[in-house]
Amino acid sequence: MAAPARRAPKKPGAARAWATRAPLMPALIFLILVTQLPFVATLVISLFDWNSLKPDERKFTGLSNYTSVASDEALRESIVTTVLLTATVVIVSVVLGLLLALLMDRKFRGRGLVRTMLIAPFLLVPVASALLWKHALYNPEYGLFNGVLSWLGELFGVDSPPQPDWISDMPMFAVEASLVWQWTPFMMLILLAGLQSRPLDMIEAARLDGAGNWQIFRFLTLPHLRRYLELGTLLGSIYIVQNFDAVFTITRGGLDTANLPYTIYETFYNAHEYGKASAAGVLVVIGTIVIATFALRVVSSLFREEVSRA
Repeated sequence: MAAPARRAPKKPGAARAWATRAPLMPALIFLILVTQLPFVATLVISLFDWNSLKPDERKFTGLSNYTSVASDEALRESIVTTVLLTATVVIVSVVLGLLLALLMDRKFRGRGLVRTMLIAPFLLVPVASALLWKHALYNPEYGLFNGVLSWLGELFGVDSPPQPDWISDMPMFAVEASLVWQWTPFMMLILLAGLQSRPLDMIEAARLDGAGNWQIFRFLTLPHLRRYLELGTLLGSIYIVQNFDAVFTITRGGLDTANLPYTIYETFYNAHEYGKASAAGVLVVIGTIVIATFALRVVSSLFREEVSRA
């Protein structure tokens, strides 16, 4: 008599699957309410000609707000300013972050304290950081920069040392310097993590073969840091493109420093053009999503590389 065939194991039912997912549902619902519903509302508003000063004249206009955004000279100028501001801050922050990461990768007395002090600017609230630079450093009457110039003038016997008004004389540089100071620690942390994940056996083998520090950096360290440099550049670009605090606090968007987020703010709150401001905001979100997609790909490739080494 043939043995009875084994029964296939039962698949978990729908009830069990929902019971497994149930604890995640409140978080998912909260995430949808906080992020997706406001974006959908912004998308709907962007399709209307809506000025809050003329609520009775609100009407559906389709994609005309997007056309208006594309043809608005102020918005085009703010896009150029945003690109220049983002590119300058990201490039300088990455270079300085790499130099600091190379320094922090070395062993020396007090390294923990120095590392904590270098990270501190990134932990400040953005508005507080901008206020610090505007009043404590840039102020022409009591700011630290002009105080240092006065001290140097006295030291070298200069009767009237220069006392520039930093924000008025070099407004874009004033905004960029504050952002570089705040974002360099972020780049340093990412690149320091990359440095500490280097295969040390390869470096020791290269030293035994007679390679110098520059050769090790150029042919081993820099190729290993490529993914980390890409990740820092992409993440920094995502956040700096959306930066509003530094421009609003330091220059109020004047002197050709108005970037896209500040221009959207002016359009929404001062011009009361809700539809046009919403259309510009949607375009910013789409651009940020594109950059974030590349960032996620870089992160996933880093994880794959770490898993393959393990």
